Amino acid sequence: MLGKTEAIYLTAQIRLIEHAAVEENPRLQLMERAGEAAAGLARSLLSENATNVLVLAGPGNNGGDAYVVARLLKRWFYHVDVVALSEPKHDDGEAAAAFTMWRDAGGKIHTAIPADIRYDLIVDGLFGIGLTREVSGQYRVLIEQAIELRAPVLALDIPSGLDSDTGMVRGIALPAKETVTFIALKPGLLTRDGSDYCGNVRVANLGVATEEHVGADGRLLREDTIKHLLPPRKKNSHKGQFGNVAIIGGAEGMVGAALLAGRAAIKLGAGRVFVGLVAKDAPSVDVQQPELMLREADDILNLADIRALIVGPGLGKTVAAKRLLARAIETDWPLLIDADGLTWIAAEPDLQLALHNREAVTLITPHPTEAARLLGTLTGNVQNDRLAAAKELVNQLNSHVVLKGVGSICIARSGKWHVNTSGNPGLASAGMGDALIGIIAALMAQGLAAEHAMLYGAYLHGAAADRCVTNGIGPVGLTASEVIDAARQCINRDFQR
Repeated sequence: MLGKTEAIYLTAQIRLIEHAAVEENPRLQLMERAGEAAAGLARSLLSENATNVLVLAGPGNNGGDAYVVARLLKRWFYHVDVVALSEPKHDDGEAAAAFTMWRDAGGKIHTAIPADIRYDLIVDGLFGIGLTREVSGQYRVLIEQAIELRAPVLALDIPSGLDSDTGMVRGIALPAKETVTFIALKPGLLTRDGSDYCGNVRVANLGVATEEHVGADGRLLREDTIKHLLPPRKKNSHKGQFGNVAIIGGAEGMVGAALLAGRAAIKLGAGRVFVGLVAKDAPSVDVQQPELMLREADDILNLADIRALIVGPGLGKTVAAKRLLARAIETDWPLLIDADGLTWIAAEPDLQLALHNREAVTLITPHPTEAARLLGTLTGNVQNDRLAAAKELVNQLNSHVVLKGVGSICIARSGKWHVNTSGNPGLASAGMGDALIGIIAALMAQGLAAEHAMLYGAYLHGAAADRCVTNGIGPVGLTASEVIDAARQCINRDFQR
């Protein structure tokens, strides 16, 4: 059973939660609570000798939050300059009230950043969640000027210019050292550009019980989510209890891809691993991992009792490769497809239909370009809304999906999804996808349901890369083989305590 973890909501869902919470308790004062939470964090970020705070206030509710922060910091005897290019309209409710209270407290409004002041902190309250247009004109100039100040930034809800649903930068965004997000997490904080712009993300729930109002399909994937899924092994164990993994791939010049997947599967606990190599001059033994049982690719489909079949690493683009994939789809074994297997599916409507109609479990692990091929679109379109792309892949191919990349989207056929929190740029190198799919297959072979193996494997893969970097290996030059060995350490030392 998955552990409890934080819910993630799209902007429209946050709006529903806000409305329901205020309807339930009209005296809730969400803006005041948000400002108090952010002001407290701002104070904790300022050193004893820090005195100057610049607050950027936008015209909407995010600006209202900023006025509350400014008022409280002024009350605590900080020098606070508020820059606003326009004031809230009188009918803007809480935002207008927050503006008035700032003025009544003796606060002033600047229309440009005051010169010759060295600011110790910038509070970014220009644009909050729900931004759907490009930042331009005076606001773009203001963000550019704020960046030039080189002061640490505390973003309110989300860095201004970042799309809260997708993590896409809308023309320009103000990078934050810290982000305090209100009520619940949003996808844009965690995936695509979010990780580079949000810094350390903290959630201030403002006393709102989110899931009492709107159920969450999305959650944060972290160690607590998965660490107890795989129970410790009993002393009275044998290899037959931990399942067989089979792999089809490794065409001429790409044998290493299939072997990497096999090494990951055997080192992450599968009982036995068979690797069917497509190459005519394929080796009969992996001298680095002689425990792997190497076969001709066709022989793999004649085996029995396979708990996870991988097709794709180094498969190649020959007619024979397509035939092997088609036969694999016809089996009733749990099937994992990556790399050239995904390229074939994207190119052949008959394979797409066969996959969609497949009753047995299927799991695919595309990177953004592979996802774009499958969806008949451009890589940029996939990256512009990674969650939507992953959902479309589930519907189109009736498969569990790991859309790889920073903040990998792991989405089950049921529609439930997680955003992974582990990993680092060292994973951007050859062979990492082969390692990932081998890890997931090993977990399936040991009895985890495909959905749980997907989550466990995705997190473990990233955590292993993080362990490598902690130990001085990478991120530059980190290899898939090193990640596989670190993953074995993680699963034994960290995840079964």
